Amino acid sequence: MENALLIGLSRQIALAREADVIANNVANVTTNGFKARSLRFEEYLSPTARADSFPRNSRILSYVQDKGIGVDLTQGSVEMTGNPLDVAIRGEGFFVVQTSAGERYTRDGAFQLNAAGELVTASGARVAGENGPITFSPQDGRIEIGADGTITTAQGQRGKLRLVRFADPRSLANEGDNLFSSPQPGQPLGAKGRVESGAIERSNVRPVVEMSRLVEVSRAYQNISNMLQQTDALRRTAIQRLAETPAS
Repeated sequence: MENALLIGLSRQIALAREADVIANNVANVTTNGFKARSLRFEEYLSPTARADSFPRNSRILSYVQDKGIGVDLTQGSVEMTGNPLDVAIRGEGFFVVQTSAGERYTRDGAFQLNAAGELVTASGARVAGENGPITFSPQDGRIEIGADGTITTAQGQRGKLRLVRFADPRSLANEGDNLFSSPQPGQPLGAKGRVESGAIERSNVRPVVEMSRLVEVSRAYQNISNMLQQTDALRRTAIQRLAETPAS
C-alpha cells in the first residue's frame, strides 16, 4: 500500500506542475510573441536493486517524473498595427537583445525608443543590430524597417536588426520577460531572415486547447486523490483488524 501511495503522489506532483504550466500559458494569451509551454514526462522505474533471496521477485514500480518544460516555437498570428517600430518575424528566428545578464532572444517585436534614442524592448532591453545597438537622433524623422531588417531614416541607414536561429531549439531556456537564453550563440539567419514592419506577432497559445487541458488535469488530479484516500482507508482498516486479532 505504501508503494501505491508513493506512485499516486508522484503523479499528483507532476499534474500540479502541469497545471502551473497551463495556467502560465493562459495568462500569456495576449503577450506579444509568447510561445506556449508544455511539460515533458518520463517513466521512472524502481527499485533498481533486488535480491534473489526474496520469496518472490521484486516488482518493478513505475513512477512518473517531469523532465522539463518544452516550448512550442510555431509562429503566432501576425497582426497589423501601423506602428513603424513594431516588427514581426516571418518564419523562424529570434531578435537579439542586450540585457544586464548578457545576450537574450525574443520574438516580441513591440519595440520603442528610450530617452537616449536607443531601440529597446518593452522591458527596456536594447535591441541588437548587426553592428551594435541601434540609436536615433531627433533629426532622423520617420523610421522605416525593411523586409531584411534594415533600418533607415531621412538621415540614412541606422543599422540592421540582428536575427538568429538555433540548430537545436530545445537548448533555449525561458528567462522571463518573454526572453530566452541559450548555452550556444545563435546562428545568423542571413538572407533567410524576413521581417514585417508595422506588424506584431501575437501569442501562439490556443485558449480553448489550454482550458481543455486544464479540465483534464484537474479531473486526473481528483481521481488520483480519491484513489489515495481509498488506499489509505484500506490500510487503516487492515491495521485495525490486525490489532484486533488475538495472539496465538
